[in-house]
Amino acid sequence: MEKKYTSSNFIEEIIDKDLKNNKNEGCVHTRFPPEPNGYLHIGHAKSICLNFGLATEYKGLCNMRFDDTNPETEEMEYVNSIIRDVKWLGFDWGDRLFYASDYFQQLYEYAVQLIEKGKAYVCDLSAEEIRKYRGTLTEPGEESPYRNRSPEENLDLFKCMRAGEFEDGSRVLRAKIDMASANLTMRDPTLYRIRKVSHYRAGNKWCIYPMYDFTHCLSDSIEGITHSICTLEFENNRPLYDWILNQLGIHHPQQIEFARLNISYTLLSKRKLLEVVEEGHVKGWDDPRMPTITGLRRRGFTPASIRNFCRRIGVTKFNSIVEATVLENCLREELNKKASRVMAVLRPLKVVIVNYPEERKEELGATNNPEDLSMGERKVPFSRVLYIERDDFCENPPKKFFRLAPGREVRLRYAYFIKCLDVIKDKETGKIIELRCTYDPATRGGDAPDGRKVKATLHWVSAKDALEAEVRLYDYLFTKRDPNEVEEGTDYKSNLNPKSLEVLKSCYVEPSLKNASPGSSYQFERLGYFCVDKDSSKEKLVFNRTVSLRDTWAKISKKKK
Repeated sequence: MEKKYTSSNFIEEIIDKDLKNNKNEGCVHTRFPPEPNGYLHIGHAKSICLNFGLATEYKGLCNMRFDDTNPETEEMEYVNSIIRDVKWLGFDWGDRLFYASDYFQQLYEYAVQLIEKGKAYVCDLSAEEIRKYRGTLTEPGEESPYRNRSPEENLDLFKCMRAGEFEDGSRVLRAKIDMASANLTMRDPTLYRIRKVSHYRAGNKWCIYPMYDFTHCLSDSIEGITHSICTLEFENNRPLYDWILNQLGIHHPQQIEFARLNISYTLLSKRKLLEVVEEGHVKGWDDPRMPTITGLRRRGFTPASIRNFCRRIGVTKFNSIVEATVLENCLREELNKKASRVMAVLRPLKVVIVNYPEERKEELGATNNPEDLSMGERKVPFSRVLYIERDDFCENPPKKFFRLAPGREVRLRYAYFIKCLDVIKDKETGKIIELRCTYDPATRGGDAPDGRKVKATLHWVSAKDALEAEVRLYDYLFTKRDPNEVEEGTDYKSNLNPKSLEVLKSCYVEPSLKNASPGSSYQFERLGYFCVDKDSSKEKLVFNRTVSLRDTWAKISKKKK
């Protein structure tokens, strides 16, 4: 198979060489093999895009397979969420949806073959004793006193294990390899353990379950996988992957490792994410602060932006941290082209235009997206009483503050020039509650006829027409670039960001958003990109801030430096 372009990463170089040598008869067959013990996160998205992308690029196949061999942690809820997330990302496995649990009988028979060949034995050591016998990086391991049982005795014991005659943890099946190997993984690793737990798919049919390393390579072989793409933590396990397949003399895929994804201010550990959820630091797996696919979707990220991010960061063999802003920029680029512009006021300050007739109302034309004029225009109502952002007014402005101030004139987006005449304050608190302004009717939608200029344009909404909304402002879940960097005596949770969520209850948005549906995205002019949350209803709109208009954290970091 001849490609029209050169390889872009080391995995493609390997595949190109295989194809040139007609290895695997010129076929490329990959797989995405998640364990259904949690929700997928952005790190999994990298693997999904890589495996399905390679299959597409080389006109091959990619399987979807659940490596479900641990009945204590796996649930159908996770299976359903994974299927939903992979499809949402835009990938399809056709009729190639598989479960390792469907291979349990075949895996058992492979284990029997290893026993018969004298390559596996039943060991009575406890888990703690096995760890002790294994040795260290500098000292060889010690052979189990049960290592030299005969194949016949091992086979009989293994059958008794399957029949449920032994207690949990009392015996395991181990590979018979080399207790002096420099690679600790090869020091007689466990292949099967006793677990008298019901499996979410197999029920109570089995009370022994294969270990992940035993299951994974055999599942790849059974499915005819040609290139088994894994993350770097499996590099030490590759000799075991090869050993099992070589001993059985069956189809042997090639395992290739690449660097897993690490993102700044983000954790991508299933165990730690589960803790964050169960301890209530977030509101579930789909909390928009979570790096899960379902959390990113609720936040307003799109499949295309995530796929583009995975392409942009590339594939390497070296671990590093990718800046979260790279992912955010991929979304900004897409939403800038596609998201409709609307006006919303998050922290409202009342403005009364004293020379505008009380009963008058105008419908002003507003561009939906200046990046795509084919998206047309909408009408926004303008009236005597408006809301502007409280931060857009300053009673005693500093030198470089160009927005509204007493005696100063500014432009209202799509509307008129207004000038602040008076400031009304609460008599008890002194808080500013209202501005009295005038408008220049000659400046509608344009410049002043006399040529005078203003230095600021503000967004606004008509008070009597605006819709009340709740807006949730999300920030990074952790305050440190690497959340795992902690002081002695603490853990990653000490880096949780107490300001990762701010909820604004009394916000106002323009009436064009009346029928905005959950999941739809908009640019709130001057404020950022926002997504309608699933909690939104006809009674009250709820928006999540997806991402700001620019990288504000980069500015903060620059100031710190």
